[in-house]
Amino acid sequence: MVGYDPEAKCVSTVEAAAAGSASGLVTRVLVSPLDVLKIRFQLQIEQLSSRNPTAKYHSILQAVQRIFREEGLGAFWKGHVPAQFLSVGYGAVQFMAFESLTELVHNVTPYSARGSFVHLVCGGLAACTATVAVQPVDTLRTRFAAQGEPKIYPNLRHAVVKMYQTEGPLTFYRGLTPTLVAIFPYAGLQFFFYNILQQFSEWVIPAEAKKGGNIKNLVCGSCAGIISKTLTYPLDVVKKRLQVGGFEHARAAFGQVRTYRGFLDCMRQIRREEGPGGFFKGLSPSLLKAACSTGLVFFWYELFCSLLCALKSPDSTGRKGG
Repeated sequence: MVGYDPEAKCVSTVEAAAAGSASGLVTRVLVSPLDVLKIRFQLQIEQLSSRNPTAKYHSILQAVQRIFREEGLGAFWKGHVPAQFLSVGYGAVQFMAFESLTELVHNVTPYSARGSFVHLVCGGLAACTATVAVQPVDTLRTRFAAQGEPKIYPNLRHAVVKMYQTEGPLTFYRGLTPTLVAIFPYAGLQFFFYNILQQFSEWVIPAEAKKGGNIKNLVCGSCAGIISKTLTYPLDVVKKRLQVGGFEHARAAFGQVRTYRGFLDCMRQIRREEGPGGFFKGLSPSLLKAACSTGLVFFWYELFCSLLCALKSPDSTGRKGG
C-alpha cells in the first residue's frame, strides 16, 4: 500500500520519487483532454447552459465538438509540455515527501503509519510541499490551456520570458494562496479515503479471493478522487481564475473576462455575478478527470513500486496491495 509500512518496506525514498514521477507522466498523457475541458469551463464567466446564447461552452460533448472544430485535435493537449513537467515534478515530490513523513511518524510518534488520520495529515503536507515546488509550471500550464487563437504564447520559452518581463517574477505564483488552501484538504482526503477504501476492501474480500490487486487500487483511487474533488472544488475554481489574471486579452475570444484583486475578491465576485453554481463550473469534467487521474496515479504508483521490489528481490512479494 501507499505509505511507509515497516513490515513490507522494500522501496527507498528515491525509488518512491521515481515511481511517483513515472505514474504522473503516464497519467498526464491520458487525462490531458479532460483537464483542458475543466479549465475552459472554470474560466467561463457566462452560465454553462445552451439557454445562454452568449456562452461559448454548454456541455462536455458540445465543448469537445467546438474545440475540435475551431482549434483541432491538438487543442486537447494544449500546455502539455508544462503539464508534464508539473506531473513528473509533483508526483516525485509528493510521494517522496509522503513516504518520508509517514516513516517519520512511525519512528518518532506513537501513531501507526498506516492510520487513516496520519495519511490525511501527511498527504496534505506532502501535497503542499509539491505544490510550492511546481507552482510556476502549473501557472504556465493554465495559461497555455486557457489561451485561444491567435496564440499569445507560441512556445514555453516565449511564455516564461514574456511573463517575467511584463508581469514580474511573482506572476508565476499567482493563485498560490488558494492553491495551498485547497490542496491540503484535497490531497489529504485523497490519501485518507484511499487508505480507508483499501482497508475496507481487505475486510470485505476474503483472503483466498484477493486477486486483481491492481484493479482494486484503481477503483479505490478513483473513488477517493471523486470524493475529495467534490469537497474541495470551489477553491480550485478560484485558483484558476486568479492564475489567468493579467492575461485577460487572451481570453476575449471565450466571452466575458474579469479582474480580481485577490482570493476574497474573487470569491465575492463569483458569488455576486454567477451565484453558488459559479463555484462548481466544470465539475462534471473535473470529477471525470479526478476519477481517472487519481485512480491511475495510485494504480501506476503501486504497480511501479511492485516492479521495483521485484527487480531488487525476485522472490519478494512486493508491497502490500501492489
